Amino acid sequence: MAVSKDWWRGAVIYQIYPRSYKDTNGDGVGDIPGITEKLPYIASLDVDAVWISPIMKSPMKDFGYDVSDYCDIDPLFGTLDDFREMLDKAHSLGLKIITDFIYSHTSDQHPWFQESRRSRNNAKADWYVWADPQEDGTPPNNWVSVFGGSSWQYDSWRGQYYFHNFLKEQPDLNFHNREVQDAILAATKFWLDLGVDGFRLDAINFAVHDRQLRNNPKRPIVPGTFSTQLDFADPYSMQWHKYDKSQPEMIPFLKRVRSLLEQYPGTMALGEIGDDDQVGRAIEYSGPGMLHTCYNFSLVGMKTRDVRAFRDAIEAFEYKSNEAWPSWAFSNHDVTRAVSRWAGQFSTDPAVAKMLPALLTSLRGSAFIYQGEELGLPDTVVSYHDIQDPWGRYLYPKWQGRDGCRTPMPWNSTQKHLGFSDGEQKPWLPVNESYAALAPDMQEADPKSTLNFVKAFLKWRKGEEAMVRGTIRFIETGSDNVLGFTRTEGNKTFTCLFNLTPEQDNVPLPKGAGNGPVFVWEGQTGTTDGKTVQLPAFGFFIS
Repeated sequence: MAVSKDWWRGAVIYQIYPRSYKDTNGDGVGDIPGITEKLPYIASLDVDAVWISPIMKSPMKDFGYDVSDYCDIDPLFGTLDDFREMLDKAHSLGLKIITDFIYSHTSDQHPWFQESRRSRNNAKADWYVWADPQEDGTPPNNWVSVFGGSSWQYDSWRGQYYFHNFLKEQPDLNFHNREVQDAILAATKFWLDLGVDGFRLDAINFAVHDRQLRNNPKRPIVPGTFSTQLDFADPYSMQWHKYDKSQPEMIPFLKRVRSLLEQYPGTMALGEIGDDDQVGRAIEYSGPGMLHTCYNFSLVGMKTRDVRAFRDAIEAFEYKSNEAWPSWAFSNHDVTRAVSRWAGQFSTDPAVAKMLPALLTSLRGSAFIYQGEELGLPDTVVSYHDIQDPWGRYLYPKWQGRDGCRTPMPWNSTQKHLGFSDGEQKPWLPVNESYAALAPDMQEADPKSTLNFVKAFLKWRKGEEAMVRGTIRFIETGSDNVLGFTRTEGNKTFTCLFNLTPEQDNVPLPKGAGNGPVFVWEGQTGTTDGKTVQLPAFGFFIS
């Protein structure tokens, strides 16, 4: 069967956080056989691919984002044979598999780092970013970690500091060293040879630092413009990150990545971008001969329902690039779930839960749906004693960290641990018992449920090329509450209106729009008298 080289354009990709998806061996942690078991469910959503968060061998200081072996599965999740079985099952169901790959840093337990730290003249001495203390013993410069404190950790073995953008247990690789690039590409090839369809490259713009280790300039603190998803100022937001990441030497390496992927037709690379200029960097890194597409945090962390802010975030990409293909998400494993951001922390408002995936997958670009979004799951409040996220423990009680979006998936409303695990071992994060009403067994039996809505909408969308790959053009709706745009491919155009507020709104029927909706869902779809469109709270109208 011929492989579509650009299957990812307009694809809907379902993200799995494996620790929390399905536990089959009763140890309280999700695993690869659990993913395999649930692949038919995922296929029933009419998504195109699955992105699996880290499953490589790791001490789990940052739950897999600290890799100690790039070419093996962590025993917590299973074996390479389990992975092969999952891959074969996914492909038999028509699903692509992309895996998380962490280029920028490893675990401090990785053999590369263990060798690098032993001396200043061993074979891997220059595989990580090492620097001497300043004359007063302080770190080499003012760079700070995303997770708080200095980005430099002193190591007594070498008598030097090493650089880490995240936890001190996650030392940054030195991508100025060609041998490091070669080793990373060899590990990438290992997974391509296994048959994966692509990679999500974690924090890819963090991989290259300034050789001169120049200080970052200070940045004024402006509420609502913090460098992280926090609601309050943190040291990381007090700098312009000019030198600790996003250096020009990244470009030739990305071309090497693309050259490797071209040897495996139908594979792709998605870059995660966290930058002062998120959109500009995403466009730059997905330019000709580099990554296929990149997503940034413009919408992932958006807390406002302001139409102008939403439109600005998307148009910033559209206006700056005619060639780069965008990718969008509202939720992932690092941020508060979208339903909670839009409708309130404890809300399970089904109108919001339905509108969000419809809006996301109506935008031009590839769309990423985080596990549980199809159910409308809200965030979970986690007590201090149950917090696992090191960032959350560091900032509690100001912030509970990222655990609220990572609690176990519910599968059955009446089973133990809501079907996530049937073992005696306590799940690694608490099961949110309020999820019982949103479990698939409950929603599949309700024709009006969020789950059935998502299935119906994605099935309809997949058959409309204009909604999958068409151009996008924003239109004025005459309302500050209603986002309007068209999607066009060839001679077919859809007009899309989305009410982003909890109040009903009426807007003029846009010129060229049809006189009736092409996708209808009771209580969610707007109606028209031929002159105006009546939109229910968090409703939409596509004609």
